[in-house]
Amino acid sequence: MTAPDPVRAARALRGAAAGILVLEGIAVLFVPRGIAQSGPGLTGARLTALLVLAVLLILAAGLQRRPGGLLVATALQVPLLATGLLNSVMWFVAGVFLLIWLYLLQIRKELLGSPFREPAPRQPTPREDGDPAA
Repeated sequence: MTAPDPVRAARALRGAAAGILVLEGIAVLFVPRGIAQSGPGLTGARLTALLVLAVLLILAAGLQRRPGGLLVATALQVPLLATGLLNSVMWFVAGVFLLIWLYLLQIRKELLGSPFREPAPRQPTPREDGDPAA
């Protein structure tokens, strides 16, 4: 099944992807609190890595309008899942976000034909372009 207006569907799916990325960035910002109370604690390297990941996820949300934005965001799902190494609860949280991301890519594939390719604008039919002769 493809969307009747692929450009509009792609725009809506980009918005959904941006929203998911912002939520992921916010979730990563909660991790330092959990790390500080367990194991070796919150080191400077761990805090820096988590802050960089949170900023990258939020910046990737802004990149969703660009052609490579979806690829960048998909690549950032791996370090998000790796935050489970720092705090075991993040295996679950990042896993849920990863499943949502995969579902979004599946919807893109169904509606647009490909999860990463941008749709071509649809050609107007003779009735839509205002030509009375058609």
